Order: sequence, then structure tokens, then C-alpha cells
Amino acid sequence: MFGNRVITFIGPGVMAEAMIAGLIRQEVAKPSQMIASGPREERVNELRTRYQIAAETDNSVAAGKADVVVLSVKPQRLDTVLKSMRGVLKPDALVLSIVAGAPIAKIGGSLEHEAIVRAMPNTPAQIGEGITVWTASPKVSEEQCEVARDILAALGEEIFLEEEYYLNMATALSGTGPAYVFLFMEAMVDAGVHLGFPRRVAEKLVAQTVRGSVDYYARERDPVHLARLRNQVTSPGGTSAAALYYLEKAGFRTAISRAIWAAYERSRELGKDAKAHWPENVSQEDHED
Repeated sequence: MFGNRVITFIGPGVMAEAMIAGLIRQEVAKPSQMIASGPREERVNELRTRYQIAAETDNSVAAGKADVVVLSVKPQRLDTVLKSMRGVLKPDALVLSIVAGAPIAKIGGSLEHEAIVRAMPNTPAQIGEGITVWTASPKVSEEQCEVARDILAALGEEIFLEEEYYLNMATALSGTGPAYVFLFMEAMVDAGVHLGFPRRVAEKLVAQTVRGSVDYYARERDPVHLARLRNQVTSPGGTSAAALYYLEKAGFRTAISRAIWAAYERSRELGKDAKAHWPENVSQEDHED
């Protein structure tokens, strides 16, 4: 489906590199079809050497060559980048944004371009084990949707949702999710060290426990409620019961819920200036969360 299309990555950061590596690994695109673009010459040259792709320091030049433009810049730099790209895209180009909090209306209005896909991958995409939630503007063709799906599938699993407001939720839940998991693991490791384990032993115990627990859940043929699995390892009056009682008393669930809500609110804040960029024929209500 990808064919001979040229794909340009505007913003050659960690996630862009993960996408480049995944596309090559999955043989979705050849290195000769990819361009990494950004202001730091040493970084784009690093990617050129590592993956044998093309490198560019002028975003407008790189974007003008592309059939697919991946926006992978920091949210704070998005306005400047969009301004530099306005009017240079091919009429039939697809823009795929992974910028947190940036609505389709803002990107499309700033670029004066209608074919926009918005996606939210997460960190495990760097090893092909990510999960990406994405959506598309009405002007994205079925063929372009398949191109976007091929690109995102190279990062792991992908889920398409028609309603854009789910993207801010995905940012808070799965996009930011690895940070919660790593903090939880760090706390478990530190507790193990406090108990007396050498750190390397505690790290191995925790990593395999988390990995095995996820795999155990995933192997179930039919969806099963997580509470059922938790109950399987919680004997009355046992060690798990004592630990879980303390976690509930300490407000563990509430803390997780509030953290995810805070991430969701921050994602909304990152896109709060989108109103100034809405096209005249698109109502504000159509893009309210």
C-alpha cells in the first residue's frame, strides 16, 4: 500500500527514529523513501548515517518533497514549524501528526491543508510493542487511511477511532501510561532494596513480575475482568490481602485516577489555542472535547 511514496519526518526526535526503524524493520518503506528534517544538522546526519535515509535542515524543502509528512515536533514548537510549511505541501500529501494536544483543525488551518491524520503512539513503539490511537479528517481518503495504518502498525498495535476527542484521552491513558508503569516499578524495586535485596536482583524480580503479569492477562482467550485475576492471587488473610488493604487505604486507585485526569487536562491545555486556527467552514462545536 505504501508503494513508492516519500515520507518526511519533521522533528527527528526519539519517536521519529522509532517510526523510521519500525518502517524499515517491517519493510513498509525503504530507507531511500525517507527524509529526516530538523534544525540540528548533527542530529539529522546521525539518522542519515544510522538508517541510510536522506537528511534536511530546511523543513519547507523536506515537506515539499513528501507524499506523507509526519509531524513529530514538541508542542511548543508546532506553531513555528507549521508556519514554515504553509503553502509547500503537495495537494495530495497526507499529514500525520503525533504532536500531543494539537487538534486536526489547528494543523489543517495553519497549513491550509485538509488531509490530516492525528495519532498518539507511546514509548514501547520504539521496540515495535506500542499502541497507537488515531483518527483522520474527513478529507483523508481510504487509500491514505491505509497508508497511515501501515505506518502506525510498524510501531505495534493501532486503534482507529472516528471521534477526535478520544485522542486527548489516549494521550493521558496510553501515551503517558508508560511513565506510570515505570514509576510503579521503581517504587517496587526501591521497596525490594529496603527489604534487603541487591538492587540488580530486585530489578529482575520486578521486571519479570510485571512482564509475566501482563502476559498472563493477555493469554486469556476471552476478555476477563482484572479484578478476577487479582482475586486469584489474593488468599483470605494472606500477604496479598494485607498489601492490597494498605494500598486501598492509602488511596492508590484515587491517585492513579487523578494522575491520568491531570494528564488529560494538560493535553487539552496544549491544544487550547486551536480556536484561532479553525477554518471558517468548521464550527467550534465540531471540535469541542
